[in-house]
Amino acid sequence: MLMSTKAPSLVKLCIGTAIANLRYIGDVGGLEMHLLEGILPHCTVDQLMHIENSTEPVDLTPVTNDLWKRFYEQQFGAEHMMLVMRRMKQKHVAFKWRLLYEAKTKERKEFQSKSAEKLKKRYEEELAKKQSKQVRICSKVPPSSNKRSFSLVGCSGYNLSHIKSNIMKKAKLEYLNSNEVKIHAAMRRNIVERKSCLTRSAPPSKPTRFLEKSSASTSRISK
Repeated sequence: MLMSTKAPSLVKLCIGTAIANLRYIGDVGGLEMHLLEGILPHCTVDQLMHIENSTEPVDLTPVTNDLWKRFYEQQFGAEHMMLVMRRMKQKHVAFKWRLLYEAKTKERKEFQSKSAEKLKKRYEEELAKKQSKQVRICSKVPPSSNKRSFSLVGCSGYNLSHIKSNIMKKAKLEYLNSNEVKIHAAMRRNIVERKSCLTRSAPPSKPTRFLEKSSASTSRISK
């Protein structure tokens, strides 16, 4: 015997269709509260806020207040939610959870914005300090009109690979290219040239003289 399945009621079909199309729903002022109790719990924060704003001036708090309380707990934690409940009980006041949610969200955004501004300001201050230190170091280098390139092997054939500092390389090159060093180099070259000239003009050595004498004596004997 086949079991007959009961067809869903028209109300359930309408609720299911509404839940599937929540992103398109706006004003629900014409619906009864017991129908909204089956539809609105499926809303997101933005969808619920849009529906409430679109349904004004109808107050949906009897259905939505518990939903906003749930959103508050999800967003800010159960501990903070209990703290708010204790404070309202101590002061004998009651606020809508939507207003509490919006106020806390605004407070958190302002705190994040201030924190970001502080971090940005601190970063700019640190960057300014680093730049000021770099400027101070550069200001100690004496200006020079002569531009020289400092490679591992410097100008004029001098090897400066053992000097690591650019400033020391520059001072070394300036010293090597100074007039004093050039004069000393010219004097050394003159001394070397004089020695070579003296060596060329020197008289023949003793073995040569001996050969000349022996050749003269041989010629005499032959005569």
